Amino acid sequence: MNAETGTHGSYWLETAPPGAAAPPPSGDLTVDVAVVGGGIAGLSTAWELVRQGREVAVLEADRIAAGVTGHTTAKLTAQHTLIYDHLRRTRGPEGAALYARSQSEAIRHAADIVGELGIDCAWEEAAAFTYAEDPRHVAELRAEAEAAREAGLPAEFVTETELPFAVAGAVRVSGQAQFHPRKYLLALTEDLVRRGGTVYEGTRVVGLTEGEPCVLRTETGVSIRAREVVVATHYPVFDRALLFTRLSPRRELVVAAAIDEDRAPRDMYITPERSTRSVRTAPYRDGERLLIVTGEHFTPGTADAEEGFARLTAWADDHFSGLTFTHRWATQDNDSTDSVPLVGPLHHGSRHTYVATGFGGWGMSGGIMAGRLLSDLVNGREAEWSGLYDPRRLTSVVREGATFLKHQAQVARHFVGDRLPSVTAPAPDDIPPGHGAVLRLGGRQYAVHRDEDGSLQAVSARCTHLGCIVAFNQGEQAWECPCHGSRFAPDGQVLQGPAVQPLEKRDLPE
Repeated sequence: MNAETGTHGSYWLETAPPGAAAPPPSGDLTVDVAVVGGGIAGLSTAWELVRQGREVAVLEADRIAAGVTGHTTAKLTAQHTLIYDHLRRTRGPEGAALYARSQSEAIRHAADIVGELGIDCAWEEAAAFTYAEDPRHVAELRAEAEAAREAGLPAEFVTETELPFAVAGAVRVSGQAQFHPRKYLLALTEDLVRRGGTVYEGTRVVGLTEGEPCVLRTETGVSIRAREVVVATHYPVFDRALLFTRLSPRRELVVAAAIDEDRAPRDMYITPERSTRSVRTAPYRDGERLLIVTGEHFTPGTADAEEGFARLTAWADDHFSGLTFTHRWATQDNDSTDSVPLVGPLHHGSRHTYVATGFGGWGMSGGIMAGRLLSDLVNGREAEWSGLYDPRRLTSVVREGATFLKHQAQVARHFVGDRLPSVTAPAPDDIPPGHGAVLRLGGRQYAVHRDEDGSLQAVSARCTHLGCIVAFNQGEQAWECPCHGSRFAPDGQVLQGPAVQPLEKRDLPE
């Protein structure tokens, strides 16, 4: 069965559908803490603060746990591919150990929450493997196993796994977990509301004035006054510290297929080879598990998802054979230039504003860690690893200067190059149904999409974040910004930030 005949949507959203939407605020309001963003980082922060007696409001532009968190693979692990040997070299053994402890404590904390609240979220303990098929990577894996073990993780180098194909070597870390992220977060939200917290969905925040109190403004003109503000929108929609210069967005594809239970791997696997391949399974129907395979990452606006889905499906079928593909979806991650998330004060002058971003594909453990770290900061305490994640850090930025400059060069290339006239640009009549293209007409650039019924709709091709030119991703039917990852529906409505304003509608010239 081809993946194209499966469901074009997240398995997590399908199996934990949203109930009635929590309505936006009907008027101005005042709270102790406003959390902008209803993913795992925002909801974890809000839950921690409500438990500590704070009056908290969560402001989500769409539906809670339905954005990046609703499209994850939901691995809860402290083994983040080849992170520890890198950290040992760039942050020293102490930095690597702090990273390991903070991530491991997040996993244990999540397990405690599941037990305390009695959450039915398919929680399973599993080992995490980082593997390679190419023998040339064995030395890297051995170094990673040594560094992870030195950092305090139960890590070892192995050459045997339960995968149905041979590997040259792997780093194995026991005592990790996997779960259903939506069921976990919906239960967390229910407890948050029961304890006096408030959730507002369909509430896009477009303005922030810092002060005492801080004031947030929604797109409908409602004001929310809060002593403390947490920006947990995955990519910061308010960027007083120019964090966009230190974040690289990437899109990553996911396919899922039914597999016989007796053939299904029970542990979690990832390899940096072949544009990444990540494998885990989840409970499914009687006698089956759901094989979830992730990979084929690309910068938004630089590739079409269809070809990537085809490669990922072929790899899964080649390596596991006889699969029945049921779902496919995509997720988006932000990598920091120094490989460590940015969690803490929003900028150097911040007194009451905080941010959580740059989780680099490991947002489950990272988001739970961020919730605990930020709740401590809001309450005037500092976690042992606050300095490690502090967005104001400068030493590591200098140390990772080459990565920083490479990212800025890519952004500059798109900002300038995408504005240049193209000799192959199509005319409006050349755009087939279901496709989109950026056209230069009368000296202006239009993002033009043709609906399946044949009608054309045009919007400005300039991203409303910082003005880069968008490109069309046919596989996901979205306009995407290659500079900072904003995504828009064919009619220009915001799908994903940092943009908070839609693409301007335009009439095509005669």
